[in-house]
Amino acid sequence: MSNDRMKSQMSTKAGFIAALDQSGGSTPGALKAYGIPETAYSNDEEMFRLIHEMRVRIITAPSFTGEKVIGAILFERTMDGEANGKPVPTYLWEERGVVPFLKIDKGLEDEAKGVRLMKPIPGLDTLLARAVKLGVYGTKERSVINLPDREGIAAVVKQQYELAHQVASHGLVPIIEPEVLVKSPDKKGAEAILHDELVKATNAMPGDYKIMLKVTIPEQADLYADLVKHPRVERVVALSGGYPLDEACERLKKNHGMIASFSRALLGGLQHGMSDAEFDATLSKTIDKIYDASVNKI
Repeated sequence: MSNDRMKSQMSTKAGFIAALDQSGGSTPGALKAYGIPETAYSNDEEMFRLIHEMRVRIITAPSFTGEKVIGAILFERTMDGEANGKPVPTYLWEERGVVPFLKIDKGLEDEAKGVRLMKPIPGLDTLLARAVKLGVYGTKERSVINLPDREGIAAVVKQQYELAHQVASHGLVPIIEPEVLVKSPDKKGAEAILHDELVKATNAMPGDYKIMLKVTIPEQADLYADLVKHPRVERVVALSGGYPLDEACERLKKNHGMIASFSRALLGGLQHGMSDAEFDATLSKTIDKIYDASVNKI
């Protein structure tokens, strides 16, 4: 069964996850970096069409395969779209050997107690059922932590694990993403509290499903080593968080068992005006660098 093959790939295969899930809020910035200014589109429909074309160009590039990119996180509209005449999740798995995930959060509440919780996600069960039908393996849901406030961080973790339980009830693997901002005034302090809360919540998980964790690359190397080995955790992955590619890779190399799930650091350098050969050469170089940091540790 393909789900078993996906599970084995996500649990053990060397490589990293590509995060191709920019939402409405971050799309203009992603397009601009790609060389498409805001003047090139006049409404959301045109904007989403352009970002879809960019993502399809990435996933159909020769270097984007399961050899090094073991999974890809998709925006809902990308999941519903097509690549080379196939639904994107089907194309990724059947043609590329890349496991598809879906970003499900609908943005963040305003900051309170040093954190930003996820907004409610209306119609989530319907969305999850649709994702399963389309061959998606798991989901990703993001919250943000700015300050080392124990009450705030505990609230983020509680919300994340409740949502993970709902996701797992559909047979999907949740990627829990409590991002500690790299610009936090006390990143190390916030990460220490987050680590403790994650361990507590993972130990207390009901059922027998597994989760994945997506965290900011920590100030203290190997901070999450115990969670990497936790029997209920399928994988611990790292977000690039705005670090430039080289710095993100350098930091990641010091964290054993942790692989990348980069977005901005993966797309940097790709330009709309490049020929397909230039585009793939640039992407290939970035993929090699991120793969190396995910696999070859210091």
